[in-house]
Amino acid sequence: MNTGLDRARILIEALPYIRKFNRQTMVIKYGGHAMVDEKLKKGFALDIILMKYVGLNPVVVHGGGPQIGEFLSKMSIKSNFVRGHRITDEKTIDVVEMVLAGKVNKEIVATINQHGGQAVGLSGKDGHLITAKRLQFISNHDETGDKPDNPPEIIDIGLVGEVVSIDNRIIKSLIDNQFIPVIAPVGVGKDNETYNINADLVAGHIASSLKARKLILLTDVEGVLGRDGNLINSLTAEDANRMIADGAIKEGMIPKLQCSLEALKGGVEKVHIIDGRKEHTLLLEIFTDKGVGTEIVPN
Repeated sequence: MNTGLDRARILIEALPYIRKFNRQTMVIKYGGHAMVDEKLKKGFALDIILMKYVGLNPVVVHGGGPQIGEFLSKMSIKSNFVRGHRITDEKTIDVVEMVLAGKVNKEIVATINQHGGQAVGLSGKDGHLITAKRLQFISNHDETGDKPDNPPEIIDIGLVGEVVSIDNRIIKSLIDNQFIPVIAPVGVGKDNETYNINADLVAGHIASSLKARKLILLTDVEGVLGRDGNLINSLTAEDANRMIADGAIKEGMIPKLQCSLEALKGGVEKVHIIDGRKEHTLLLEIFTDKGVGTEIVPN
């Protein structure tokens, strides 16, 4: 009896959020462990389907770094990294596009469709969705041990891109026709060259272009942690900037927070950084009073 009542209470708790977010767009960056573990992959698909069925408009942007690394290894193509960026030559970009837009994207689409959803896979090359340019990567001589009075050096990391513009018409068309867009972070340059782009950045730009109600980043950590190692439930943009500046935020969380701040500037109402290693973490974030992870809000 208690189990039945608990389930009823969960549904009642979710009701105001279902009403509040009806017909609202939410961009979800899907990556990390949630894309590898079979149980989590199924759970993610079910979460996205439920969001769609109760009236939300989920848009999925996915990564695929481990899968790219696995294929490159099989093809005996060595991967080199500069400060977390994979150096991407023409041979590597072919593999990146094949894995992201071909294998990974279609697997996500198939999983969603298998469980009752209607998903459509896209890359940034479809419908001029993502126009990109080569990322200008500037070395920091202080980090490399060079003399600090040496001028900064631009390092060529190949066909790694940054977003120039988003043409969201194809996304809006899919949403209007009740499909779930699933987007691979591959962009196209002015000379038709292909660029590999960080999925967090793509998700942020797409969320801004759609004026999404929320941008949700699935990660392999609990959320943003303070110096004491404890989870911070809520941050303002000012707090986040201060924590980055004073070194409280380090390594992989810095680009996620920077992406979050840019999305807020672009009109996104809230950004959430949540733990994708937990089952149904999306539903817990969106439809419960306490939520999970860290929310970042404007000042």
